[in-house]
Formats: sequence, C-alpha cells, structure tokens
Amino acid sequence: MTPEPRPEIVSETFGNPADPAILLIMGAMASMLWWPKAFCRQLAERSRFVMRYDNRDTGLSTKYEPGAPPYTFEDMTDDAIRVLDDHGIRKAHVVGMSMGGMIAQNVALKHPGRVSALTVISCSPLGIDTSGLPGASEAYRKHSAEGTGLDWSNRDQVLDYMVKDARALSSTLHPFDERRTRAMIEEDYDRSGGLASAINHFLLEGSAEKRNINDLMVPLLVIHGTSDPLFPIEHGEALAAAVAGARLVRIEGGGHELNRADWPEIIEAMAIHH
Repeated sequence: MTPEPRPEIVSETFGNPADPAILLIMGAMASMLWWPKAFCRQLAERSRFVMRYDNRDTGLSTKYEPGAPPYTFEDMTDDAIRVLDDHGIRKAHVVGMSMGGMIAQNVALKHPGRVSALTVISCSPLGIDTSGLPGASEAYRKHSAEGTGLDWSNRDQVLDYMVKDARALSSTLHPFDERRTRAMIEEDYDRSGGLASAINHFLLEGSAEKRNINDLMVPLLVIHGTSDPLFPIEHGEALAAAVAGARLVRIEGGGHELNRADWPEIIEAMAIHH
C-alpha cells in the first residue's frame, strides 16, 4: 500500500518570533480564519508569537475526497508539531478550541517536551469517562439534524446553514453579529474552495494510543462558556478537576464561540497562563 503524500499544512504568524510562542488549533470543519486576525494581533500585542493554521481538509491546506479521509486524529495531532517545526519553535503554549481542544490535549500528552502550557476552550476531557455529563442541548441537536440533507456544493445553502449554526452556538449574553459572521463564513468558503471536504473531520478514527488527561504534566487553563450548547459547562469543570492545579475561567453567558465581547477576558487569561 502506497503511503499518502505528506500534506501541506498552511499557517500564519503574528508578532515577534523572539517572544514566547502560542499555537492556536481550531475545531472541526474550521480553518484558521475562525481565530480572527484581530484576536491574534491582540494576543501578539501581549508579547506573544502567535501561530494559527488550517487543519487538513480546511482552508488552503491539503484536502481529500469527502467521505473517505486517509488520515486519522493522530495525524492531526502530529500536524500541530509540524507547524511548530515549520517556524523553528522548540516549545509553545498550545491552545485548542472544540475539536482543536482534543487535538491540543493529545499534543500535550504525546509531545510533552514541545508544550510549555495547555489551554483548552469549549471542549471535553480526553480519556476519562464523560458518560455522566450532559450532552448537547435539545435545541442544538434539532439544529444539527437540519444539516443532514445539506448539499455541500450549494454555496448559498451552505452559507445559510453555517450562519444558523454560528447563531445556535452563540452567547446568550451578547448580541449575535450576523453581518460579521456571514462575511467571515463567506471568506472561509471561498478561500477553501467549498467546505465539503471538511466534513471528513466527523469521520476520523481516534488515536491508536489511548491517552488520559490525568497524565498531563504541563499547566492547564480551561476556558468555557456557561451557556455552551454543544459541550455544557460541566465538561469544562470536569476537565479542570482532572488536572491538579488547573485553572477554570468561566465565560458568563458564553456559547461555543469566541465572541468579540469576551476577547479581553479570554486573551488576558491566555496571556498570563504559563
């Protein structure tokens, strides 16, 4: 069997490479654009060298035939280390959101010598029993079901659904900025050449080696919205409780998103975490 060619992982940096490095890993179906440039620049202004990148099957990185990804979750874990290597970074504060939070946990456990600190946003703990934690809200499950018959080649249909998805995941405290959100999703769709390949993220096999967040050896920061409809706050609480000395920052009314109104609190927490 011929091995798959080495994929191209496209990344972008902000700030001074001499400053402490932060690697940002976004979640399922999400390119680097979901870490907004303004967010990255504000973080870089806190004397941090910020890296964001397109996961496989998103953005400008290598894409595969929808429905049959020839890679695993483990490969996505190693992609993060490749980004560090590409920029000559020996060790970084690794930050992951949603599925990116699972990747980040795996990175910190598989490559502890490359991680100075770990931040997990809007995610669940890796490797421990979460069966007793609440699942996604009924309203969000109903919304997700509406995407079953989506025609991923139909730009207008996909954009409308993705905007509805962003609204369903949004803060209950701050207004939803539909204009800005739609513009970003349009940019992501067009830059990526469509989003059909990104559904491969939901078909991935897990890591062959079972890792457990209890074994984490670096400082952990957990950031979680109190109104997250996908991973309710109990998931963030369980993650923080699993690691001695971990800090939990609750974003009041926060959904499964990076709401601009919450950026100051999120950036401050990340900037002082080491």
